[in-house]
Amino acid sequence: MLRQPAKAMLIDLDGVVRRWDPSVAAGVESSYGLDPGALMATAFSWDLLRPAVAGEITDAEWMYLIAKRLPLDEDAAQKAVAEWQQHRGTVDPEALAFVRSVRAAGRPVGLATNATDRLPADLDALGLTNEFDLIISSTELKIHKPAPEFFARACEALGLQAPWVLFVDDDDRVVRGARAAKLLAFRWSGAQDIPYLEKALDSG
Repeated sequence: MLRQPAKAMLIDLDGVVRRWDPSVAAGVESSYGLDPGALMATAFSWDLLRPAVAGEITDAEWMYLIAKRLPLDEDAAQKAVAEWQQHRGTVDPEALAFVRSVRAAGRPVGLATNATDRLPADLDALGLTNEFDLIISSTELKIHKPAPEFFARACEALGLQAPWVLFVDDDDRVVRGARAAKLLAFRWSGAQDIPYLEKALDSG
C-alpha cells in the first residue's frame, strides 16, 4: 500500500541509469588468460571497494590495487585493467526518460550513488551531467550506502524528511537500508517498474 506521494526521488546510477556490458570484462579476461569473473571479483573485494567508494583512495589507486591482485605480471595486469576500464557503460534510455519525466512534473531528482572520484568524468562522458538536480556521491560524503547517515545526508540535501523521498536502487541490501531510514524505497528490476514508481510520485 503506497503512502502519501513522494515529493522527490533519489535514484542509483549503476544497475539503474547506467548499464554495463559483461562481455567487455569477459573479453579482457579471455585475452589475458584470467578466470571468468576475475576482474569483477577482484574489484568488488570489499577490502578494495570500500575505501574507493568511501573516498579514502582515488579511482586510479583502486585500479592499481586491482591490477596488483591479478595473477599476472605487473605490465600485463595493468594493461588488462586499462582495457577493461575503457568501457564506461551505457545509459538506460528508459530509466533516463523516467528521470526526465519526474523532473518535468516538478519533482527534484537526485543521483544517489556509491562512486569513486571518477564519477564527474563518467557523468560527463555519458551525457548525464545536467540530468539531475543534485548529485549525492559516497566519495564526496565519505559515507557509502547503505549507511543510515548516507540517506540522512541525501534527504537533507533535498530539503525533505525521509518519508517524502522515493529511493530507487537495484541492490536489495541498499533498499532495505533506505527503508530502515524511513524512505519510500523500491528495488529496480527494469523499465516495467516505472508505472508503480510514477504512482509513488503521483506523476504518472
